[in-house]
Amino acid sequence: MAMAGVAFAAARGYGSDSMTPDKFRVALFSGNYNYTRDGANQSLNLLVGHLLDRGVAVRVYSPTSSTPAFPPVGDLVDVPAISMPFRSDYKLGRGLPAKVRADLEAFAPNIVHVSAPEFLGHAAVRWARDQQVASIASVHTRFETYPAYYGLGFLAPLIIRLLTRFYNKFDRIVAPSPSMIALLRGWGVTPPMDIWSRGIDHDRFQPSRRSLEWRRSLGIADHEVAIGFLGRLVKEKGLDVFADALAELRRRGVPHKVLVIGKGPAEAWFAKATPDAIFAGYQTGDDLGRAVASMDIFFNPSVTETFGNVTTEAMAAGVPVVAANATGAMDLVVHGGTGFLVEPRDITGYADALERIATDAALRHRFSEAGQARVADYRWDKVNEAVIDAYRALFTGRD
Repeated sequence: MAMAGVAFAAARGYGSDSMTPDKFRVALFSGNYNYTRDGANQSLNLLVGHLLDRGVAVRVYSPTSSTPAFPPVGDLVDVPAISMPFRSDYKLGRGLPAKVRADLEAFAPNIVHVSAPEFLGHAAVRWARDQQVASIASVHTRFETYPAYYGLGFLAPLIIRLLTRFYNKFDRIVAPSPSMIALLRGWGVTPPMDIWSRGIDHDRFQPSRRSLEWRRSLGIADHEVAIGFLGRLVKEKGLDVFADALAELRRRGVPHKVLVIGKGPAEAWFAKATPDAIFAGYQTGDDLGRAVASMDIFFNPSVTETFGNVTTEAMAAGVPVVAANATGAMDLVVHGGTGFLVEPRDITGYADALERIATDAALRHRFSEAGQARVADYRWDKVNEAVIDAYRALFTGRD
């Protein structure tokens, strides 16, 4: 592994004491910075906002859209792209064409930060190595889990090998949880790693946002238990497992309502698979906080997350969680303390956990209070400062 940052610092007379945030010039490469809203790009935008507040110079390179999901934070440079196979709502940047490369060279970064292992990310880290510029990768998604949702599960070992090779090209890596770092180490990823967790907007996600009036407007009575889903409606979020577990709950005759928050390309399929569900659509801002707090149980069977922002948001809102025992939840949910962790694809296990919480109001109350306490310290300013510490470590050679 080349410590490009140390070489860069030595060549320019920087010492560890002089590497304050205002000395950093960060070129951030993203596969999706703002054209479609998801947890990864919202985290990146919040990070850029924090970096700018701390005096860091940042320039973002990503595919863009004429109809973005939200305004970008910071300076955004468009990268030509093609549609991603099987997921036309996402794009693949076509490397570093001449115009983008010229912009990058004019910006003259001393840190290249890559957030996705696709064509653009490969080109960016190759450029950094050629120019002896420090490089860091942030891990956001379990891409090796995606093929199984499209009938291509046999590709997972190949993707793991490719991801391992990709991440081993960097000087440093930030991952959101200890379990994700352990997974990467198990693959054979060797660069130094730091934890860049995720924060919560505690003003938005809190129990006081719960609205019985809003629930009633959707046809959910005050005494009914609402089991919620929150996220983009795409198959890799575990929609099939969610539907099967709720079907088992119906078969058992356990009273409940299903509340779905979100939109996405698999919405029509999901609606057929969960025929009694209430689809409240896409929610943002304080409306999203109201929707989450108005759930009684949050059910998240996804195994593709590296952290699980939605899980911490539900816990902050006082909602008990049933989730897959996988990265994204296993570092957050205390089994039997704030909710239940279930082995992925264990439909009976999920139904058992949901039934236990749905039929025990005292247990829901206990999990609610414990969940709020568990995530009280997850705050964006604190977790984003960890990235600045990781940047600084690039120039000191600290493992």
